[in-house]
Order: sequence, then structure tokens, then C-alpha cells
Amino acid sequence: MIRLVTFLLLLSGIVSQTAFAQSSSVLLGSVRDKNTAEPLIGATVSVQNTSVGATTDAEGNFRIGGLKPGSYNITASYLGYNPDTRFNVVLTVGNAAQLNFELEAAGTTLDEVVVARNRSTRVATTETPLSIQNLSVEEIKSNPGGNFDISRVVQALPGVGGTAGSVGGFRNDLIIRGGGPGENVYYLDGIEIPVINHFSTQGAAGGPTGILNVSFIEDVTLASSAFHARYDNTLSSVLQFKQRDGNPDGLQGNFRLSGTEMALTADGPMGKKTTFLASARRSYLQFLFQALDLPIRPNYWDFQYKITHKIDAKTTLSSIGVGAIDEFTFALPKEATPENLYVLSANPSINQWNYTQGFTLKRLVEDGYWNLSFSRNMFDNRLDQFRDNYDGKQTDESKRILGIQSQEIENKLRFDYNRFSGDWKWSYGAVAQYVKYNNDAFTVIRPEIRDSNDVLIQPGISSSFNTAIGFFRYGVFGQVNRSFLRDRLAVSFGLRADGNSFSDEGYRLDRTLSPRLSAAYQLAERWKVSASLGRYYKLPIYTALGYKDENGAYLNKSLPYTRTDHAVAGLEFIPTPTLRFTVEGFYKWYSDYAVSRRDGLSLANQGGGFGIIGNEALEGSGKGRAYGFEIFAQQKLSKNLFFTGSYTLFWSEFSGTDERFIASSWDNRHLLSLILGRKFKRNWEMGLKWRYQGGVPYTPFDEAASLRNYPTLGQGVLDYNRLNGQRLGSFSQFDFRIDKKWNFKRSTFDLFFDVQNAFVQKNPAYPQFTLQRNADNTGFATTDGQPLRADGSNAIPIILNNDDPSVVPTIGFIFEF
Repeated sequence: MIRLVTFLLLLSGIVSQTAFAQSSSVLLGSVRDKNTAEPLIGATVSVQNTSVGATTDAEGNFRIGGLKPGSYNITASYLGYNPDTRFNVVLTVGNAAQLNFELEAAGTTLDEVVVARNRSTRVATTETPLSIQNLSVEEIKSNPGGNFDISRVVQALPGVGGTAGSVGGFRNDLIIRGGGPGENVYYLDGIEIPVINHFSTQGAAGGPTGILNVSFIEDVTLASSAFHARYDNTLSSVLQFKQRDGNPDGLQGNFRLSGTEMALTADGPMGKKTTFLASARRSYLQFLFQALDLPIRPNYWDFQYKITHKIDAKTTLSSIGVGAIDEFTFALPKEATPENLYVLSANPSINQWNYTQGFTLKRLVEDGYWNLSFSRNMFDNRLDQFRDNYDGKQTDESKRILGIQSQEIENKLRFDYNRFSGDWKWSYGAVAQYVKYNNDAFTVIRPEIRDSNDVLIQPGISSSFNTAIGFFRYGVFGQVNRSFLRDRLAVSFGLRADGNSFSDEGYRLDRTLSPRLSAAYQLAERWKVSASLGRYYKLPIYTALGYKDENGAYLNKSLPYTRTDHAVAGLEFIPTPTLRFTVEGFYKWYSDYAVSRRDGLSLANQGGGFGIIGNEALEGSGKGRAYGFEIFAQQKLSKNLFFTGSYTLFWSEFSGTDERFIASSWDNRHLLSLILGRKFKRNWEMGLKWRYQGGVPYTPFDEAASLRNYPTLGQGVLDYNRLNGQRLGSFSQFDFRIDKKWNFKRSTFDLFFDVQNAFVQKNPAYPQFTLQRNADNTGFATTDGQPLRADGSNAIPIILNNDDPSVVPTIGFIFEF
């Protein structure tokens, strides 16, 4: 690490001596009315602490040139509207920066105009007045330990945790306010993106690394309650990614190289009314893991594009696309440690690909606008696992214990209409989908075991079926907002209903009526109190709906929609335009959660590993609750310093068929995150981050069952009579990052050095059960020197504590041109 820092400092000095004279930076964008999307002509855009600014043209666009490269706060203002400030906007020579402002009409009294000046850090809306946070693109890029991964950066927000029991906390599972990773939905420019991670867990969406390219992103908004009625199928959060448009002035791009991947991005005009963005990314983790003598070989590609075409002054057509190709294979390591051998025996190989393609037509109308979008997404997932895979190359079909070839396909048509008039604002819309789900599945749940006298010790349990279903999904919604008391009080009410043509009672829209009510009151100039109540539904996952028994009967058609009811109250304090504090309390009730008929466990505890969940017989009898409070503080860039801090205390409990509430697999109790950023002269920047998560519950192994089954399954068997009866130690990690930028005549070079877990802290992950192998790795070692018995009674069990510290230093660069 010391050598890497020394290299960074030396390179800084060398490049500084060879840099060309700096050219100026360019800032461009637009200013529009937030409620009607109409351009605001003659709006003022100013750069704080400079005399530079611009006014918008007849299309609401602006362009500012002649700025010295650096970090700025940019403010847009217009007569009769609340001003809006974007903080820490980094301007470089290599690429033009883009900002799109949406201003709200100001209040009618002097006091309310004063309040408006202090709202620059607010991200709440009338529909979602609380439980909402926003991240700018710079906060994502410069996040220490974030590795340009949006899903990982979001984990610094209040109420958001990860899968703490995974090795090094390296997965991107979003655990929000005690809900599982399958309870969230994701939207990219209004198009739903079901898969946002590579090597995704089918049925839960989590994975080890994100797909989306941060170079496309303008900002990210996370809502953890009080959802707008237009969003369906969510129980815990809505994560919205807003992309920028391509540069209309000319072609530009960037090339990024880090410790794990390389990415190329380009954008520019395709004519007078059309712009584009396009990128491709390639990992080389397989080479890194080979050098480290690890038995896994992850390999992925991803692609992304956006095209925006302005048909006329009021009509815009946009097209987006995201896709990924993933391959997760194995290789025999040089050193056959118990840890390496466990990885080979316990994990499936993965071959996945997925894409989402969407088109959106946006039309401005009098006092409002409407959107019409069509999208198609497809996820292809193949999993293969064999027993005795101790060389990483096992393909003997007689030793197969898992085989999944599955596809999920959705075709979606969405429409929403939005109007604004005086103190009223309303919207309504509908969605129609056609879904196809295919699965050719084979799973050994328990192998048949007989002793030397051919006496049955354990009957075999396996599942084998082939399914192909197609059905329709549909939904309608409406939302209305009204302000009272001269804008001091804002109230919003929404109603939604969803159905489908597959479930036994899927046509019953009255069973999924989901009302939501929220209100916010301005107590004083800097204080606001908010509250919300809401009911939300989620369709059972496709892996569950498509499950068949040996007779070809669909066993889960009677599963109801999972329901959750939210109650949230919060207080917001904004003492200055750059500083914001929030405190919130929340309670979530769950009902009709899917529960395994085989072992009686709620699916709420699953989704934090690789593979697939829901591929079994289920019933909708589970219940749950998650409750707690969270505190958040955020200082936007001021005097070259910015920081965020959040703390969440919560409880998460779910019940199975026994109706006993037990701490869930996500019950961390404590979440703490602190981030500090500092800008220095000569384009140096430093970021520090510390995260703490309380230990999660876990289920210990049933040793006797594990000894019997390990030779076939390659992993231990959990003792569900002691479900989540033990708890791991806490997770704690300190990351830091240093950036240095050089601006040349027409390009910019950004060198960064990032270290994850710089304090070399041990972070306990779930323990692993394995059996000792003999010296030449040709079989299992035994207590009596004889071959392994069928019941495993002479095996030598090993419990791997799985808490070795992992430090990940990364040096990389971004070249803008």
C-alpha cells in the first residue's frame, strides 16, 4: 500500500511537469417547470463565487463557457419559482458537464419565499414528503470503496444495509428497513429494470457488482416509503436512476480502467435534434483471481445506450438499453485449502445474460404532460452443480445435483398523465404486461443414503420439472395532491390496484387495492414535519408461480400477492442552504408472505446468496414486521468540505408455518455510515468512509445431517429447529480514496487510489461446513482410515469460521476526451 501511495505521488509530479496549459470548461443543460415540464425562458443560471452565468433560451437551454476546471455549486433561479442549487458539480476540460433543473413555483407569502431559499438540499416531493434521499453523480463517482457501483454507494444512506453475512460484505443486496433484497424495484428514466447486478440471484435481484454505467447517470433517488402510486410491485423501496442526455455540441467520451474492469463511454450529437450515449464494459476479475490462486473465475461484459430525439418543441422520443453477459466458472487452485475446496463443492457455475430495451414518448400539454413507454426485458439464467467437483471441472451427469435453465421475459406498456392547476396536482395511468417464464429444473434436495447392508438411512428427495407459462399483468393508479394554508400544508392521496391472469384470484383487483396518504406541514422557516400511511402489494416471484410437481400440476397458483403496510413519521431541519438533518420512525407490517411447505421457512429470509429462490412448493401464510428509527445528516459542498452521516436502529422479524416471529436474516439492528470529502488545491480530492453493521442472525448446522449429506451436496445442512438462533459478530469497514485530476488542452486525466477495509478489520461471514480431505485430495480423510461410510459417521468435520480480513487496494484512472 505504501508503494502504491508513493507511486501516486511520483506520477502526480511527473504529469504536472508535462501538462499542457489548461483550457476552459463548459457547462450546459436546461431549466424547466417541475410540474408541467415546460421550458422556463430567461431563467438565470449562476456559478457561485464567480461572476459567470447565463440565461436560458427559447427552449429553456443554457450554455456557460470560460470556466476554470474545478468544483462549483450551480444555482438556477426564475421569477416566481424557488431557486435550486446543484452542489459539487465537477467541471473538466475533457467532457462538458450537464445539468437539468426542474423548478417549483414559489409560495405566496414572504416567509415562504425565505423558506424556499433554504430548500436546496431538500429532495422530498408532495407525494413522497419523507423517506427519500438523493445522490448526485459526483457523490457516486467519488465514494470511497464504491468502485463506481451505484448499488454499493446507496448502502451509505439511512435505513439501507447490505448482506452482512457475505464474505467481506461484497454483495450488492439492498436490505432496506429490514426487508429482503427481493422487495425493491428499479427504474431507469421511467423504464423498469428488473436486473441491475451481474451474477444476479433469480427471484431477488442482488449480486456482487452492478451493471449500470455511472458515466450515464445524472442523479439517483431512493424512496423507502410513501411511494407514488405509479410504482407497482414494491414492498421496501423504489430506486430511480436518472440519465443525462448526450452532448449536443460535439463528440466526447471517457475511458476508465480500475483494478477489476475497463469501460469505454462515448456521447454526442446524431443530428440537430438527436443525441446519443453508448458504453461497453469488460471485467478482468478472472485474471486477478487466478493470480491470487482463488478457485472462482468470474467474467462479465455489459453494454448501455441512450438515444434522445426531439420531434418538436413539445414532443420527445427516447430509447434506452442495458444488457449484460455473465460467466462464473471454476479452476483448480494450486493450494487445496479447505476454504478453496469448499468454494468448489458448494457453489454452482453460472451462465447468465439479460437485457432491457425501452422507448418513451413524452408530450407536453396544457399545464402538464403525458408519458407513453414500451419496454421489453429478458433474463436467461443457467446454473450447474455437480458433486465431487474438487478439480473445478466436473461434468459427469450422474453426479449432477443442480441444473437450472430458466428464462423470464416481460413486455410492458405504460401510460401516465400528469396535470397541474393552482393548488392541485394530479396524475393517473395504467400498465399492461405480457409475461413468459420458462424453467427446466433439476435439484437434489437430499440424496438417498443406505448403509453397507442396504438399509435405508435417508430417503432421497429431488425435484425435476419443466415449465412454460405465459400470462398478463395489469394495473391502474391515480394520485392527487393539494396544498393548503398558503402552501404550509401539503397533502397527497394515491390509489392503485393490480391483477394478473395466472393466479387463482389474480383477477380480483379489490384484493390489491393499495391506498396511500401522506402529508407535510411547515412548522417554521427551517422545520418541517411529515407523515405517511400506505399499503403496497407484490406479485409472487415467477420462480414460485411456475413451480410444478412430478405430475405437472402448478402448486403455487393460489399464492396471494404479498402485502405490507407502512406507517412513517419524520422531522426535517434545514439550518442553512447546504445543511440538512432528518429524523424518522417507521413500522412495516407484512402479511401473505410466501413460506416453504417443505421446511416451513419464510422466503423473507432468502435471497442473499447465488443461485435461485422460490423454486419449490409454497403457501402464503407468512407474516412479518420491521420497525425502528433513523437519523440522517448531510452537508453539501461548502468551503471545499462535504459529509453525510446516518444511523438506523431497527428490528426485522418474520414467521413461518409455526406462526412464531423470529429475527430475520437481515436483522442487523444497527446501521451506521459516515462519509467525509475534502477538496484541495490543484484538483486533489480525498474521501473517507466508515461503515458499521450489527451482526446478523444465522442458523447453525445439523451436524449429523451434514455428515450424511455433505459428500453429495457439497455443503452442510442447517438445523431449522434452531432457525437464526445464533448471531454473527458485527461488520465494520473503513475505506479511503484519493483523486488527482490533470486538465490538458482538450482532455482530462483523473488518477485515483482506493482502499477498501484499510484498517484490515475482520468481518465475520456465515460459517461453512466441510469435511477434511486426504493429503493428495483424492478422497475424504476418516477417523479410522477406512473409506467414508454412507452415513458419514467416520468423517472429520471442519467448521470454517470465514472471518479472514480482506483488504482491496485499487489504482486506476479515467481519461476524458
